[in-house]
Amino acid sequence: MLFETKAWLVFFVAVIISLRISFNIPRTGESNRKPSLSSSYEPLVSFVSLASGDGGLDDFFSETTTTDLTSQTLEYDFYRNTCPEAEGLVRSKMAWIYGQHRNASAQLLRLFFHDCFIEGCDASVLLDDSNGNANHAIEKQAIPNKSLKGFDKIDQIKEMLENECPGVVSCADILTLATRDAIVLAGGPFYPILTGRRDSTRSFFNEAMMGIPRPDDNINQTLHQFSLRGFDERETVALLGGHNIGKIGCEFIMSRINNFKGTGQPDPTIPPEFLREMKLNCEDDNNESTSIAAAASPLVSRGLSERFTTDGMSYYQQLSSSVSSGAGFDSHYYQSLLRGRGLLFADQQLMANKRTARLVAAYASDDGSAFQMDFARAMMKMSDLNVLTGSQGQVRFDCSLPTHSS
Repeated sequence: MLFETKAWLVFFVAVIISLRISFNIPRTGESNRKPSLSSSYEPLVSFVSLASGDGGLDDFFSETTTTDLTSQTLEYDFYRNTCPEAEGLVRSKMAWIYGQHRNASAQLLRLFFHDCFIEGCDASVLLDDSNGNANHAIEKQAIPNKSLKGFDKIDQIKEMLENECPGVVSCADILTLATRDAIVLAGGPFYPILTGRRDSTRSFFNEAMMGIPRPDDNINQTLHQFSLRGFDERETVALLGGHNIGKIGCEFIMSRINNFKGTGQPDPTIPPEFLREMKLNCEDDNNESTSIAAAASPLVSRGLSERFTTDGMSYYQQLSSSVSSGAGFDSHYYQSLLRGRGLLFADQQLMANKRTARLVAAYASDDGSAFQMDFARAMMKMSDLNVLTGSQGQVRFDCSLPTHSS
């Protein structure tokens, strides 16, 4: 307990020292935004020592403060003069929303992920039209995004902030802050957020169709998609731990249990007893009617069709009672993978690569402390991906519509 307290203390000290350093990729305009590639994999020895206390604190402090980064214009407490209560208002409103809708955490985490993965954290996924052109296809219409939820939660927070500080706080910052606060409410780690993001004036339909990782991707495809955004293997495994919360809709599971890779057979790697559970929870009734999934696990993306159901499974639900499990943000996702009980093919594929499998085993070996620490760092990095700042973009008055000059 003493070590865990010390570890988290050093974590936040290191973060405060580097608050004006951003992991985001600089961009000079919205028309030419290419994230850089980063691939610095640390040996698992360093990772395990982080959790064990054997040299881990020095390794963590060094990594946090000496990584080669580019200084950005995002700031700590960016709205301190223009809307000093902004972050507190987001936090209090998010607490109220969570009290009414416990699935809001998973909804916002998934919404945030789908926004940041496509052209950066610029709130482009929230738009109902692109640059004032209602005929232009938008991200919301892309197959990976058709089951996204949580837009109404962001709208509620934006309305409150517009009443307090009109035209000041961007939708991109609102989504970033609300997601962090929602994670904390669900039992996840707190992590500092730099602010000052600006909102995109356009949406990116084609990029969303192609750029979101698929639930049926193999390990190489998953690692490739994350590496394009600068995430290494350790960060990828940590971010996929966001599947700890929420429900994975049956539309993302059905092909794996009935027609894996077009074979007409189940995925042969699914343990027989787990296959029976999956079929019991996601029995295909051949009903062709479509409805948006009631709750989606955060990082699940496009399925193999556009059919959505209200049924689904969660990692917490399907974890055997023989394995201890506490809050949503513990190690139960990784314990499930060790037992071959990954709901998504892409999840279970983390065990198909020696390096990612070792990370899964390490995260599964404690109460979730190591996972939470790495998840927090990866989310800080995610939140600064390819952001718009300064004179780039705009601050929308309505998160679903670009703001036009009068």
